[in-house]
Order: sequence, then C-alpha cells, then structure tokens
Amino acid sequence: MLADDTYLTILSPSEGIYKDKGSKFMAYAFPVSSEDEIKKQLSDLRKEHHSARHHCYAYRLGADKLIYRTNDDGEPSGTAGKPIFGQIQSKELTDILMVVVRYFGGTLLGVSGLITAYKQAAADAIANATIVEKIVKQQFEIKFDYLQMNDVMKIIKDEVLEIQSQNFELDCSLVFAVRKNKSLKVQELFNKMSNVGIEKY
Repeated sequence: MLADDTYLTILSPSEGIYKDKGSKFMAYAFPVSSEDEIKKQLSDLRKEHHSARHHCYAYRLGADKLIYRTNDDGEPSGTAGKPIFGQIQSKELTDILMVVVRYFGGTLLGVSGLITAYKQAAADAIANATIVEKIVKQQFEIKFDYLQMNDVMKIIKDEVLEIQSQNFELDCSLVFAVRKNKSLKVQELFNKMSNVGIEKY
C-alpha cells in the first residue's frame, strides 16, 4: 500500500508492440505532467505515424489521479481507450500518457479482438518501462529577522527540508519544499517561533 503522499509513474518513455492478423499495434508510454505536454506528444506521434489508421490513447495526471481521459480515435466505442486506461489503472500509475498506434492489416478483428490487442500492446509498453515512486511535496515560504537565522536553519537541517530559494537581507525569506506528510509538523515548528511568518508558496 502506498503512503498517501506518494504516487507511481514511469521514469522515461517506453514502447511495446502487439500483432494480430496483419494489424500492428505500436504502444508508446510517456511520463507527462500537463495536458500541454500530452498535446505535444500526440501531435509528434501523429506526424511520425501519419499513415496509421488510428492513434488511440489514455492518460492520467496528478498525484490524486483525478484528471484522466480515454480516446478511441475512430475505433468502436470502448475497444481502445478503455483497455489502454485499464493497464494504467492496474499498475496504479499517474502522470502518464499511453498511445497505441494501429496499422490496419486488412482483416477486421472484432470487438473482443480489438480490446485484447489494445490491452496487450499497452501492457507490453508498461512491462518495458521503469516504474518509480515519487513523493508529493508541499512548498512554503518563511519570512524572518536576520537574528533568527540560526534557529530557522536548525529546523531546516533537522527536518531535512529542501531549500528552493533564499534571500538573506535585513528581512530574510526562504522557500522550501517538504514531504506532504510532514508539512503540518514543520508548519507547527515555525509557528512556535516568534516573528516568523510561514505560508504555502
């Protein structure tokens, strides 16, 4: 069971393939973090495989896995996008785009044949990918007096916080990232210090 502040994704792009009755199903998996990235990958693949009959895909974004979409791209409804998405779900992946490009071989595969083909091609691409666990982090900005520098830096060192940016003038400010599960504890530590302001960044 994953902790509630971690998620699984793939480390780098991977490919898979499935063939049936002359049709070729080429699967591509990409790590993505936005819908703009997804549009670009789809556009690039369409250019690369401009003579292919179908470019079916599914994606899921975000640690909470709330953003997702499937697309059959002209195949019978539910025969392509859903089986591809099923493979993403079965491995609990997110921040991933999977595209299966089909070159038609002249023989119709029927609904069950299509579902199997898109599922197996997607499964092959995932099997060839490196799955990694990532941690959800929360960013905060703290503001404090120069005199409190040592106390602030002690908490940062003790709690192993990642400094993103810092400004040590007369009024100091610092942006750091912390694992989501630890964010409340860290907020409380800084809130106990007088003249230190902390807010989500």
